[in-house]
Amino acid sequence: MAAEDWSDPGATLAPMETCYRHPDRETGLSCSECGRPICTECMTMAPVGLRCPEHSGRPQGVQKVRRAATTGTGALVTKALIAVNAGVFVLSLAEGATIGQAGGELFVDGALYGPAVAAGDWWRLITSTFLHSGIFHLGMNMVILWLVGSRLEESMGRSRYLLLYLVGGLAGSTGALLLDPNAVTVGASGSIFGLLGALLVLERQGTYVLGGSVLGLVVLNLAITFFVPGISVGGHLGGLAGGALGTLALSRFGRGHALYGSAGVVGTAGLLAVGVLSVAIAYLQV
Repeated sequence: MAAEDWSDPGATLAPMETCYRHPDRETGLSCSECGRPICTECMTMAPVGLRCPEHSGRPQGVQKVRRAATTGTGALVTKALIAVNAGVFVLSLAEGATIGQAGGELFVDGALYGPAVAAGDWWRLITSTFLHSGIFHLGMNMVILWLVGSRLEESMGRSRYLLLYLVGGLAGSTGALLLDPNAVTVGASGSIFGLLGALLVLERQGTYVLGGSVLGLVVLNLAITFFVPGISVGGHLGGLAGGALGTLALSRFGRGHALYGSAGVVGTAGLLAVGVLSVAIAYLQV
């Protein structure tokens, strides 16, 4: 009996998958924990199957280099930002502010206020993000900044992280002006929401910096934003949008990854463009 030929001359092979961290590398390997495709550089041998960096229990590739470079110094930018915020608050106290109420020359000259921005005080878009209305306001923001920011900085790297933080602050100030330009607004929460927006995008790209809990954290903070009086809704929403857009820009809108590899001219220019766009929208508003 003649052997039957089961091959289909018209069939085409399915395209190879690419590594989720290195989209330019084709691979037939995948993580046995989450199923994501990984290249040989990203894989870690496990007792059963292979593991991706997030499930291997140890850093790989670029993350490994960054971790080694920051050993003993972790999250320097986040620590510096906390120190600057605390230092500005101490200076405000020396100028006449109280523990529970903002005041002093720094507050008068640096707080976000639409008419003052319209008169030419454009620095208020960023200086307001380093001012706080009281010790409780400062303390809450700094605790969240440390819990969220230190992890993101160690994953993202210092320069990209700092730039993202500042862009989130500008976007938050713009959001505050859009919703209520005549309100006096201060606080780092716009920048912090920018970091949360970045973490949301990273989770969508398969990188769980906080272990997959970002969406719940964002929902909780948005609930507080809408239901607790005295909070700048526009500042929080603007920061969230700015951080998300900035991180998408760093990943070249899906053509790369915001954390792994070089952001390149396009990615960095895209992140800067989010900041410039924020200032332009603020200009049109005031």
